[in-house]
Amino acid sequence: MQATSIIQVENERVIVTQWCFAPGAETSYHVHAHDYIVVPLSTGTLRLEGATGVKESRLEVGASYANPAGIAHNVINANNHDFSFVEVELK
Repeated sequence: MQATSIIQVENERVIVTQWCFAPGAETSYHVHAHDYIVVPLSTGTLRLEGATGVKESRLEVGASYANPAGIAHNVINANNHDFSFVEVELK
């Protein structure tokens, strides 16, 4: 099952996207072209499948984090409930 995304803002400086995941939904493998910030709208666990293996990451609503461009992974909702976050990409 595929996660859904809605671009909320896109301009010359940022791309703001809301990601929504049903239980088990995933983004598919992708590489981030920009530095980005994630703002969780839910609390729960995401499974991250990357080149170095699989890890689970616990996110708390409102506890943002940032990553540099070049991150490559598939993101999967490991919860038995819907999960969502806002991603802010810095151009």
